[in-house]
Amino acid sequence: MPPSELPQDMAARRIDRPVPLRERVYQAMQELIISRQLAPGQHLVESELAEMLGVSRQPIREALQLLNSEGWVDLRPGYGAFVHAPADTEVDQLLAVRSILESESARLAAEHADDASVGRLRQICAAGEAALASDDIDGMVAANAELHRAVTELSGNQVLLDFVMQVDRRVRWYYTPIARQRGKKSWQEHARLIDAIERGDADKAAQIMREHTGRTRQSYLEERQNKPAEEPVALHTRRRRTPRA
Repeated sequence: MPPSELPQDMAARRIDRPVPLRERVYQAMQELIISRQLAPGQHLVESELAEMLGVSRQPIREALQLLNSEGWVDLRPGYGAFVHAPADTEVDQLLAVRSILESESARLAAEHADDASVGRLRQICAAGEAALASDDIDGMVAANAELHRAVTELSGNQVLLDFVMQVDRRVRWYYTPIARQRGKKSWQEHARLIDAIERGDADKAAQIMREHTGRTRQSYLEERQNKPAEEPVALHTRRRRTPRA
């Protein structure tokens, strides 16, 4: 017996499901951690987070559980919740994997790029250079992430893109404290990468990306050695609000 099919008019009906409040709180808190407005090691007090985000304590508690399961927050019985402070080995391993993935992304991007896609890369690079000139750390971090993501999208390999996207937020978290330190050299390397992609030089593009991500990795480890402990950021910095529960 052939499988039944839904009538066309019924199949077209979709139920819009609003994003649960805990998901929105989770996303807001994750972004605060990535941008270092909530610093590694910082104690997270439910009542303070609830007041800052304009919600009740329940979605905060649920969001903390989600963040804990993904390694953004550590829940310590008897002490409370703390922003996860990654060990040097943890960061080094992730950035090493990132280098391998993105080198292959760059190689494939050089084989698939056209004029329009190269133009998009140059626009992103220009935005990053403008952020650098104005000392806009958030802008530099955002442009850096967007450019690397765009290169991977150009690879044409969806599986590779999925893997890269899994580490993208962690990379932004680690890149934020060294964005100013990497500064001009980082965007010069980006420009050289785009030139190689535009020429279709796959081997050179892979080499530049490998060296570029390697320098970022080294810069992070050097920054950690020079600044082993981070001073906690005030919880009420740059208030963000979501609808109250």
